[in-house]
Formats: sequence, structure tokens, C-alpha cells
Amino acid sequence: MQGKKLFVGNLKYSVTSEDLEELFSPFGEVIEAKVIEGRGFGFIEMSDPTEAEKAKEDLNGTDFSGRTLNIDEPHPPRSRARGGRSGGGGGGGGYQRY
Repeated sequence: MQGKKLFVGNLKYSVTSEDLEELFSPFGEVIEAKVIEGRGFGFIEMSDPTEAEKAKEDLNGTDFSGRTLNIDEPHPPRSRARGGRSGGGGGGGGYQRY
């Protein structure tokens, strides 16, 4: 049986991967807990999809360290444009000091 991964958002920057694992462990076996430092979010993977769904239902919208948790299915990373010019362009029009 394959585990289930969840996105956990709106974390305080001081929250660690260990804190996240501790938060989710009462719901079942945590395979991996990873906080993305300085970004305010992380991911949790649990061994049983049913347990992960229960954790999501019970913890989403609750307070954790003074912040309201946002727990959802993870989305694939956005692809970044490669090659050529992407966005931006031009510029100018601002105050210039000579």
C-alpha cells in the first residue's frame, strides 16, 4: 500500500519538520515530514491514505503555533520557462539620478 502526501501551508517560519511530524503522528505512521525553510509551508507523507485523510479533515483550519493551518493535496511544481525572454521586458520610466 502506498502512502499519501499532503501539503501543509501557513506555517510559522519557526516550525520544524519535527514539529510537523509530532502534529500528525497521532493520526498514524508518518513516513516523512519536511518543512521548507523560510517559505511557511511543508509536506507530510503518511503510510496510510485513510489516516492522512483523517488528519487533513481534523487539522485543516485549526490553530498551530498561532497560525491557521491550510492542509490540502499537493500540486505538482510549476514549470519555469526556459530559454528566450520570459516576462519582464522594457522597464525604464523611473526616476534617474545623474
